[in-house]
Formats: sequence, C-alpha cells, structure tokens
Amino acid sequence: MKKVTLLGAFLMMIGLVNAQISMEEAFKQADQIVQSIKKTNFPDKTFRITDFGAVANNPEKLNHEAINLAILACNQAGGGTVIVPKGDFYTGPLTLKSNVNLHLEEGATLKFTTDQSYYFPAVITRWEGIDCYNAHPLIYAYGETNIALTGKGIVDGQGSPEHWWYMKGGTRHGWKEGMLSQLLGGRDRLLGYAETFTPIDRRIMKPEDALRPQLINFYRCNTVLIEGVTLKDSPFWVIHPLFCENLIVRNVTINGIGPNGDGCDPESCKNVLIEGCKFNTGDDCIAIKSGRNADGRRWATPSENIVVRNCQMANGHGGVVIGSEISGGYRNLYVENCEMDSPQLDRVVRIKTSTCRGGIIENIFVRNIKVGQCNEAVIRINLQYEGKEKCDRSFPPVVRNVNIENITCQKSKFGVLINGLNEDENIYNIHVKDCIFNNVASKGNMITGKTKNIQFENLTINGKKVKEAKSNAVGNFEQF
Repeated sequence: MKKVTLLGAFLMMIGLVNAQISMEEAFKQADQIVQSIKKTNFPDKTFRITDFGAVANNPEKLNHEAINLAILACNQAGGGTVIVPKGDFYTGPLTLKSNVNLHLEEGATLKFTTDQSYYFPAVITRWEGIDCYNAHPLIYAYGETNIALTGKGIVDGQGSPEHWWYMKGGTRHGWKEGMLSQLLGGRDRLLGYAETFTPIDRRIMKPEDALRPQLINFYRCNTVLIEGVTLKDSPFWVIHPLFCENLIVRNVTINGIGPNGDGCDPESCKNVLIEGCKFNTGDDCIAIKSGRNADGRRWATPSENIVVRNCQMANGHGGVVIGSEISGGYRNLYVENCEMDSPQLDRVVRIKTSTCRGGIIENIFVRNIKVGQCNEAVIRINLQYEGKEKCDRSFPPVVRNVNIENITCQKSKFGVLINGLNEDENIYNIHVKDCIFNNVASKGNMITGKTKNIQFENLTINGKKVKEAKSNAVGNFEQF
C-alpha cells in the first residue's frame, strides 16, 4: 500500500483548493504575481560599444571582445546601459554582467558568427533538461542580478540549413553525409550521463557532439528584463532562462523555423511574466520546463507562477506548452488574451510528459484565447510522450487541476485529446468551459488511458453541445 505523508496530504489539499477557485480569483492571483516581480533598474550611465573598439558593417571584424569589454566596464562602474548603435555588428558570444542593460538601438543588429569554435571552451548550462558543460550560448549570464536586453534592434543567430540547423541530423534540416550531427553519439552520450548519475563536472561536451547553443541563456539570475528586441534564426532554443526568478519578457518578436527552435523556455523559474510577444517558431512557442529525468528530480525545483498574456502565436508545435523536460514539476500557470493561427501550429495548449519524467503538473488556468486554426488538437495532454526513450520508467507523472475557459477555434483535427496512463488515474480535475471548436475534422474529442473527473461545461463542437465526459474514463474513450 502506498503511504501518504502529511506533506503529501497537505499538497493534495492545496491542489484541490486551487482546482475549485473561479477564473476571476485565479487571475487575481496572476495580478498579484505580476505586481510582486522585482523590476530592473539601472544607473543613468551609458557605454557605447564603438568607444571600446566595435566596428559596424564589417563581416571580417568580430566585435565580441569590444562588446564584452563595454559590458565589463559598465558593470565595474556600478551599472548602466551598454549601447549598440545602428549598424550590423558581427560578433562572437557575449556575457552579461550584473546591473547592465544591453540596449540595441533601432537599426542595430548583432549578427553572431556561425563558426562553432568561438563558442568553446564550454560553460555550465543545460541542454534539453540535462546539466552539462556545453557550447557558450550566444548571449549568456551566470549568477547575475539586475540584467536586461532591450531596444528595437535585432539579435540574429544566423541559423539556417547551412549553419547550425543541420546538426539536428536528417536531410530535411540540411544534414549531409560527413557533417556533424547530434545523432552521431553526442546526444545519447549526454542522456547517458544523466541516467548513470555522472557528476556534472565530467559532462563536458565537445564541438563534435554538435549540441547547438541557445540564443539567450540566463542561468541562476535574478531580476531580468528582455524587452522590445527581435530575435531571429537561433541555433537552438531562443530564450532559455534557467533557475531564474523575477523575469519579464515583454514585446519581443521571435522568428525562426529551425529545429528545436523553441521561443521561450523558462526552466525551473519562478515569478515570470511573458506578455505582448510574437512567436513564429520551429518548435513550441512557449515551453515551460523543470529538468529531465534524474537531473530534474535531483534539483527538485519546479517552475511556478508564470503569467502569459496578450501574445500572438503563428507556427509552432504548441502555443503554450508544459514539458516535456518537466521532472521537477510545475504549478500555477495563468494564460489569457492570446491569439493563435497557423496550419503549422499543432496545438494550442499542450502538456507533454512521461513515466521517465515524473513530477506533478498542477493549477493551470487558461482563458480568452482566439484561434484561427491549429493542426492537431486545441487541448492536448499526453502522459506517454517519447515512448521509445531509454530511461528509468518508474516515475509516473501527475497532471491535475487544469481549467480552460473561452477558447474559440475555427479549425482543428480534435477538440480535446488526452492520452493517460493505462495503469493509474494520473490525469484528473480537467475542466473545459464555454469553448467553441468549429470545423473539427474528427467531429469531437478523444481520451485514452485512465482519467478522472474530466468535465465539459458548455463545450460546443461543430455546432453541437458535447455531453459530459465520463467521470472515470478507462481505456479508449471517444466523444462525439
């Protein structure tokens, strides 16, 4: 018999309380979270990168030494703003320091070299949820406080099938015989390090492992602002805050259809606001994470208190996603007033995890989402993601207290698509209310595996009201 600890019972009680609150109460909580986020503040001092030797519009001149020197000088002077003026500045990797705002003026572009040698020696980071030393992210910060990337300029990772993206492997990403690829052993080696509990300082990845760097990776930073900039053609994930607290991503435009081109992936982060952003990505637009398998469970640091509002999503595997690297768990997501529309947008709200991951995902509140079309499902919850992954599968995940209200979608294959486990009712307290899904090709919803308390209230599919889901659905269950 499974033992229920006092702590576990208390957490279950809190979860049930959250499941029962109204949307209005939930978004009052969201407003409180936003108000509590610490805001960046910089001294009124400026440092122009051209005063430190940076030269514009010269592809033969890489400016990272000059830009990093300006950042360091700003930091040592007590902080301020480092100005990137109008022009194309070719550069290698940059490292932000505390109390520095890296500001790109309108017309300014940072164009990052695609020569992989500039991104080594490796720095501590995570790659697909696994702790390691890997290629230096294009813009990186470790353990800094009060940092920002702002302005109306462009950060260009210069990813393409010829540069960076081919490392994913597969001819559709540009890979050809003789090229580097993560599928030639690097990715498997890293995953093996985690499964065998290899110490992190021995997980040193090399250029030949072909594990592409993130465009922006802020690691264990506090009080962070990313605002106004356009981020394009990242080698890998675009914005990857890791173990950060008090983070605002506002009015950012993300463009890039490269493989694994996730737009914004807060991982084990707390108190986050993502608002007014535009996403057009080659993978999930927003994907909330908390570590993969043993690494996520070791740190046991959930992402929590994330607010997403007034965003636009075009291409992507999912609009707002939790997972799959979610072993540390997740709690308290608030999404409202977003627009999504693309035949290349697979899902609107997506939760993906597995028995490799474990963890509890709870207290999800989504309302007022307008969708033109998506490819697969409006709402997708999948506890059997990546079924062929080699891992210890003794960690069943839990998804509970998911509340969806007022989503309209004009075209999809499914309305609600849920894949639970066959052994346990680990998906429960799912409430879909006041939603309208038109032109649903399957004519309805599909639920497989064991679930409990799946509620449809005033859900209309193809002009017809959907009857209430079974309270304890077991096995395959289709609802039309």
